[in-house]
Amino acid sequence: MASPHDISEGPIVRSILAGTWVDPSTGHPLVSPIRAIRVAPSLDGAEADLVSSLDLGRTLSVITDDNTWAAMGRRVAKALRRAAGVSPVVLRAPHADEETLTDLTDRVRHADGLVAVGTGTINDLCKAVSATTGKPYAVFGTAASMNGYTTGTVSMFAPNGVKTTRKAVMPRGVFLDLQVLRRAPARLTLAGLGDSICRTTAQVDWLLSRHLLGTNYTETPYLLQTVDEEAMFATAGLLPQGDLPALAALCRILILMGIGTVVTGTTQYGSGSEHLTSHAIDMLAGRRHPGSMHGEQTGIATLSMARLQESILDRPEPPRLSPTQMDVSGILNRFGPAGPDCMAEFRRKSLDARAASDMNHRLDESWTELRTGLLGKLRRITELERAMAATGAPLTAEDLGLDAGLYRQAILHAREIRNRYSVLDLAGDSGLLSDFAASQG
Repeated sequence: MASPHDISEGPIVRSILAGTWVDPSTGHPLVSPIRAIRVAPSLDGAEADLVSSLDLGRTLSVITDDNTWAAMGRRVAKALRRAAGVSPVVLRAPHADEETLTDLTDRVRHADGLVAVGTGTINDLCKAVSATTGKPYAVFGTAASMNGYTTGTVSMFAPNGVKTTRKAVMPRGVFLDLQVLRRAPARLTLAGLGDSICRTTAQVDWLLSRHLLGTNYTETPYLLQTVDEEAMFATAGLLPQGDLPALAALCRILILMGIGTVVTGTTQYGSGSEHLTSHAIDMLAGRRHPGSMHGEQTGIATLSMARLQESILDRPEPPRLSPTQMDVSGILNRFGPAGPDCMAEFRRKSLDARAASDMNHRLDESWTELRTGLLGKLRRITELERAMAATGAPLTAEDLGLDAGLYRQAILHAREIRNRYSVLDLAGDSGLLSDFAASQG
């Protein structure tokens, strides 16, 4: 079991890679396509050996942006030239969109394999190229800022402005040099923490969806995280100091959250109402967007969603649901070109009179048992706030420089953008969401 002082990828990750971690839901070992994961105080000098073991090919493209080229890319490219032909590709202010993806695909067309050196956007672009071309890839992370290093999905902006999640291939190797990570801007590390504490709200949302809609659900991705989540919370306050055990604990959670896609085939286990709220901020803000990062937005949204979940689950009586009120013109106006897609998604989970009555009956019959079970999965808002506050991470929209009115609108309308049932739907259809949204910010 990993301790709060472990400075490595940890025993659970190693057992997964060795094929010895048994999924209790199936009785079979968890099989991950990732061949190697290393989290270490330093990987300087080990880069070529780490990549050579992955069979990426004889010619490699090392993909970075300006910042990550300076942080680690130059070093990785130089080291890899010992064993392979290397062509660096330095992207200028890249975006995870179709135009950039097409350009990058062309620029790496002569390479056998890809080595991403960076964080979210760089990793997603390389993952997307790998998925469409069949070129294998590995990633050297330059910040503990997100959980996408190990996921089997990629987040890309569609032409209509909607941020979509697509299935993709997982990397053959994930390598995190803690000395590089500790030199990254502290804001990136705190964004990683914000992207990690959402386990609690996402699990409650997924269980709620399971109970009310029969959605597929498994405990396995959460069992993977249990020990290391405790270590992350125990050491979170040391992150601003660049404490290596604290960074390693955060990295283990980011890695294990990503590996959960192997188990579930979906991101729903780690992406609920808090992620919907973050995406709604991006879609609604336009020129009012303060430049806040996904993890930062997810962090403050997790606090809001935990408050909402607590406020409902602490009630002795279940909420009473009514048929979903769909403001068609409002959705089209709010989300512009993405409006029709959002409306189609929202319709798929909206309740008519019969569905609302059936759901009320289920809630009446099982509320005591349901609320007890959900509260058992929820970390209380006081604990979440204490961990975030100890790091100096943003706690409110104001802390992010985000207009409070915009944030309230994001909470109120986030459920309209995707057919993923969450506490936002329960609150919205029971008339509780408007007042709650008005209290946040």
